[in-house]
Amino acid sequence: MVSTENVQNTHINAQLRRLHGAVLDIVAVMNRPQRDEVLIREAGIRLDRALFPLLVGIERLGPVGVVELADRVGRDHTTVSRQVAKLESLGLVQRRAGAADRRVREAVIAPQGKAMTDRIDAARERLGRAIFATWATEDIDALVRLMRRFADTLVEEPPAGGPAAPEE
Repeated sequence: MVSTENVQNTHINAQLRRLHGAVLDIVAVMNRPQRDEVLIREAGIRLDRALFPLLVGIERLGPVGVVELADRVGRDHTTVSRQVAKLESLGLVQRRAGAADRRVREAVIAPQGKAMTDRIDAARERLGRAIFATWATEDIDALVRLMRRFADTLVEEPPAGGPAAPEE
């Protein structure tokens, strides 16, 4: 007799594999330079593609330190520091001493940068509407709710309720 637990584990393992494949597909698409170029063009802005995710990250997370920003975009902090300096020279962000630690330099969005990210958001909304044009409202709501829950769970360190790693 097959135990119910083994059948359930097999099902969960298959679903985790499918979920992992879907996440890999999403990450691959999101990381394509062409996607940023399409969004930049659709927003009608002029911005180096390498600076684009940093500007958006600063607007969403700011004030944010360079090390945290670099970690989030998967780049070296010295590279990100130079790129944030470029954004500052363009008048899109401002750098200031950190509120918690004055030795840390934080980046915050400048008014000109906020105007640019507002245009990016509007372009993202137009492109998103096209992607979800055939989806039912309930499906979009469920996707958003579950993706937020999934993201929130992933951010937890270590994952809550996960099995302990085997000791060697």
